[in-house]
Amino acid sequence: MEKFGKHKNRTTESVTQEKRNNRDERMHKDGRKINITENPEEEQDQKSRQGGDEEEGGNTPDIETLREDIASARKEACENNDRFLRVCAELENYKKRAQRQMDDHRKFSNTELIKDLLPVVDNLERAVEAYRENRQTTEACMFEGVEMTLNEILNILKKYNVTQVDAHGKPFDPNYHEAVMQEESASHPENTVVNELQKGYLLHDRLIRPAMVVVSKGSSADKKE
Repeated sequence: MEKFGKHKNRTTESVTQEKRNNRDERMHKDGRKINITENPEEEQDQKSRQGGDEEEGGNTPDIETLREDIASARKEACENNDRFLRVCAELENYKKRAQRQMDDHRKFSNTELIKDLLPVVDNLERAVEAYRENRQTTEACMFEGVEMTLNEILNILKKYNVTQVDAHGKPFDPNYHEAVMQEESASHPENTVVNELQKGYLLHDRLIRPAMVVVSKGSSADKKE
């Protein structure tokens, strides 16, 4: 029994020692693995840093190149500034020229109309002068001369798209007629234009002066019925 106990103790001690040896061996191997795995990374990082430094050193421009780039940039900036100033000056001149043209257009826009009216004025002056020299001129001749002058003026207005508003005998329309009075009329329905006191005129399709009219309000006989 004593021998068996001693043998058992030795066996336990040998197993414990073997476990210790195995543990130490694993720790040693793990340490070597750590060293083996860490060294290549450090070397790779070091090589990468060295390569980056070499590339930066190779791409760094020299002082002379920088001076040339600065001079070129300054020259380009000066050219752009000169171009900008010229464009501003041209724009200002264009504005002044356009303003002068607009002012001239306002002043002389009716030149053609006036030129067409001058012959009418000439005819009227001749008629007045003839009447002064020979007062025996008949009324028929005077009427004929005035009528011809009126027709000539209407033709000129028509040339410039000016037409008269047709109002007499038409239903009253406030868009084209201006009623100044009413009168009874047995021959016209109520609210009808029975007389024109002043002609109305259109320029193209736009009213420039309404017709001044008298409007029927019906007859007293109609009201009694």
